[in-house]
Amino acid sequence: MRTIGHWVGGKAVEGASGRHGAVFNPATGEQQAEVAFAGTAEVDDVVNAAASAFESWSQSSLSTRAKILFGFRELVNAHVDELAGIVSDEHGKVLSDARGEVQRGLEVIEFACGIPQLLKGEFSDQVSTDVDVFSYRQPLGVACGITPFNFPAMVPMWMYPIAIACGNTFVLKPSERDPSASFLVAKLWAEAGLPDGVFNVVNGDKEAVDALLDHPGVASVSFVGSTPIARYVHSRAGATGKRVQALGGAKNHAVVLPDADIDFASDHVAAAAFGSAGERCMAVSAAVTVGKGANVLVDAVIEKAARIKVGAGRDPGSDMGPVITREAKERIVGYIDRSEQAGAKVALDGRGLVVKGYEKGFFVGPTVVDEVAPTMEVYRDEIFGPVLSVVRVQTPDEAIELINANPYGNGTAIFTSSGEAARRFHRGVKVGMIGVNVPIPVPMAYYSFGGWKDSLFGERRVHGPEGVDFYTRAKVVTERWPHPRAETGASYQFPTTR
Repeated sequence: MRTIGHWVGGKAVEGASGRHGAVFNPATGEQQAEVAFAGTAEVDDVVNAAASAFESWSQSSLSTRAKILFGFRELVNAHVDELAGIVSDEHGKVLSDARGEVQRGLEVIEFACGIPQLLKGEFSDQVSTDVDVFSYRQPLGVACGITPFNFPAMVPMWMYPIAIACGNTFVLKPSERDPSASFLVAKLWAEAGLPDGVFNVVNGDKEAVDALLDHPGVASVSFVGSTPIARYVHSRAGATGKRVQALGGAKNHAVVLPDADIDFASDHVAAAAFGSAGERCMAVSAAVTVGKGANVLVDAVIEKAARIKVGAGRDPGSDMGPVITREAKERIVGYIDRSEQAGAKVALDGRGLVVKGYEKGFFVGPTVVDEVAPTMEVYRDEIFGPVLSVVRVQTPDEAIELINANPYGNGTAIFTSSGEAARRFHRGVKVGMIGVNVPIPVPMAYYSFGGWKDSLFGERRVHGPEGVDFYTRAKVVTERWPHPRAETGASYQFPTTR
């Protein structure tokens, strides 16, 4: 059985705690590796290694950092297929989806390559007689990233390229369900010339997470996961004075107005709901039909969803793979069962799907649940699976009210041919990321990613300009260089300009 350890101080190390977790292939249902679970002592070792490396890395020139980042970018680009294969084998998503994940991560690396421009400060000449003011930003120290299973390559890439470019060192705690992509990334960083200890990987469960949240040597924590854990991470890490950005769950709506192109909207709603088996924080999990034409849209979505080929991620003919674990499959099926019991209509049923040759795989087929009420569990909760709930309303204002009443505020979309309706919608909804005829509005790397309400805890979102702000803190210097024979001009009153 292959064992996945940790990456500390520029080298692979075995786990010392004696605890391990199983890594499955979701398509076959079989265990393919075991991953070491770090204890508190091992977390202490990795943080100390990162803290030691910070002393020199934080003083490295911007040109040195940019050169290493450019080299790293080229190496990741050369290993896209290898990374995608690892992601597919451990997560289950199809290869094309996994390649897309790596590509979106590459965009953040490319953004971080511009760090000399991103860290430019400000200067004001002669703010008072012979006095100048300037500002610049410095790194925090050891930054930590705790990332989810659904994007084992991309989500960490939202964090560590910017953190490292800003002069921090980084400790990554990836999901224990699919940890191997991070191990390959560590090797690519080393090949790019990153000094030992600047990028580290520690695997584990709650014990490792809590040790990172509590460690006095960790300056910041970046987290992506469910809302309850995001709230926990924000509270526990914040209590020790750490800077925290914690992205939580989502219930993303796609509102379809009567004037929308039904063929276009149904295509995109189906793809956004069932791509990656719905295991995306930006997946469309609620379709909101407005006014007349609801039946036509639902029929079109069902027709397209029924044609989706579900299979193993490495099968080039597959459109959608399995969900991550057997427990996830059982949980998703339970939501479908209870929606039916609550009075909803399971218009397309993915329960009981068996893929030939992969009978033990963790498969759930695309499922459309129609006539869903906002009070139902299938609507309220983040299911994180291939389940689309259809909610019917009569007016655009009702759709906006429905979205604003939901505790999540990650992403939403509207399908319409009316610019006025789209503008009223994106100004009215209390959501952080909005698509107009774009179902999955993930911003480009030079913008920042994050939601509102229970989808984000902390003041700053990930990557983009807010990512640079998060991983640095500002200094403002007010200076005077008086002539040796000048009068001091000192006064006991509060300083004023002159």
